[in-house]
Amino acid sequence: MHRRPNAAGTNSTACQGQRLSSMTIWNKIFGGTSGAERVDYYEEGLALSQEGKFHEALTSFRLALKESPGDPIVLQQIAITYTRMGMDGDATKTYRHVLYRYPQAPGAHYGLAFILLRQGDREEAIEHLEAFLAGEPSEEDAGEHIAHARATLQELRGDGEDREDAQEDA
Repeated sequence: MHRRPNAAGTNSTACQGQRLSSMTIWNKIFGGTSGAERVDYYEEGLALSQEGKFHEALTSFRLALKESPGDPIVLQQIAITYTRMGMDGDATKTYRHVLYRYPQAPGAHYGLAFILLRQGDREEAIEHLEAFLAGEPSEEDAGEHIAHARATLQELRGDGEDREDAQEDA
């Protein structure tokens, strides 16, 4: 089975399995297209995103979402694309939608945390960084993201302690 990374770089075989099984059932019932004829819009979206063609990537991800409605992996890629386009409001809505349906989705917690930090919402960002780390993402799949989340969390907590100390000294 081909595993697709989520927004935090981790692989979600559970979500992937749901996606593939629902697509397989759909294709069996309605006689879906053969592999040679079918476009993998998700992979196309990833390739376009890597080329910096974010509007085109977003279109491909939306087409992938039509094939597999509610797929958390595709939704997270849409949120990442919105973020890269500077559309933080849409990215936030998309991440929150993923978390509403999949509260433990590590990639959504990770992505949302950093948007919230840019918006100055430190407390909620800390909650999402903690949720990301509590989800025990694999070091192998998300080592860089784990290290970044830990360092950011430490910095946020350290900044908060320094402020409290400064206020007590004043």
